[in-house]
Amino acid sequence: MGQDATRAMRIQYGALPYRVAASGSIEILLITTRRTRRWVIPKGWPIKGLKPEKSAAREAFEEAGVRGSIGKRPIGRFTYEKSLNDDGRVVPCEVRVFALKVKRQSITWLEAGTRDTRWLAPPDALELVDEPGLRTLIANFAGVAPAAA
Repeated sequence: MGQDATRAMRIQYGALPYRVAASGSIEILLITTRRTRRWVIPKGWPIKGLKPEKSAAREAFEEAGVRGSIGKRPIGRFTYEKSLNDDGRVVPCEVRVFALKVKRQSITWLEAGTRDTRWLAPPDALELVDEPGLRTLIANFAGVAPAAA
């Protein structure tokens, strides 16, 4: 595989899980990555046979144990550098993100033992997220000013 093939942009689908608190304010659900423990949203590779939004919803259930109604159109996209396994290779990824209004959160789920989850007010979520593009997407979705880097 040539250098160009390894640097080609890969597509992933992600979910931005949210709920509306009793006060009427929005809360965002973040999860940690398994290896580096950074705060992110559920995302993954396309799943054969599933539409993009359904792939995103499946990732949200596997990675965060949440189910709900997922939007049919992306609310935005961001790019990041994904490390592949432990060989140090990095590939550029574009994540197309769908809003997921959470209706249920399971007590246990597939990746519960390998990830932390946290419901947060948008400004608090922005403080935990390192990815500039994801910060902007969350800020735009929640209608708040993006946090400084």
